Amino acid sequence: MAGRIVEAEAYYGPGDAASHAGNGATPRSQIMFGVPGIAYVYLNYGVHCLLNVVTETEGVAGAVLIRALEPTEGLELMGANRPVTSAVDLTSGPGKLTKAMDITLADNGTDLTEGHFTLQYAPPIECEVCVGRRIGVRKGADAQLRFYVAGSEFVSRGDGLRAAMEDRAPLLAHPRAAEAATPGSSV
Repeated sequence: MAGRIVEAEAYYGPGDAASHAGNGATPRSQIMFGVPGIAYVYLNYGVHCLLNVVTETEGVAGAVLIRALEPTEGLELMGANRPVTSAVDLTSGPGKLTKAMDITLADNGTDLTEGHFTLQYAPPIECEVCVGRRIGVRKGADAQLRFYVAGSEFVSRGDGLRAAMEDRAPLLAHPRAAEAATPGSSV
């Protein structure tokens, strides 16, 4: 199974009210302070596993929630894992994609650079990447830390999406875009 990430949301450490690491390291959030490239998988509202990728240098909290994928390989297997009538419904949300990709709490702490499931570099495609407000959080919802491919039918359809879409701005207009474009920096 494989897919192209079309939507993600960033979370930082202390000071980020929406982050599990917003109040510092806890048994749950300790992984966010670890080595970049590790999966942080947690159970959301006791229902859905959500996949995050630890992104900052060791000792600094940061992770990116993978919110949506455009499936590219293994649609039959994804459909067996998450029976739906449309390919768009397979992975168009963070809980949907983990179910379709069979990502569970057992994957928490997995090295995403090697092993049974990985994140791999794909050549860039022509698209407009936009930034907007986070979805599904009360605290820190106004932070412009949600990034998505404009016009992708696979982008999630969660609460606040319409407002987030109306507030969207091209990525390069985002204040952290200059940092992201600088070699050696991370967002």
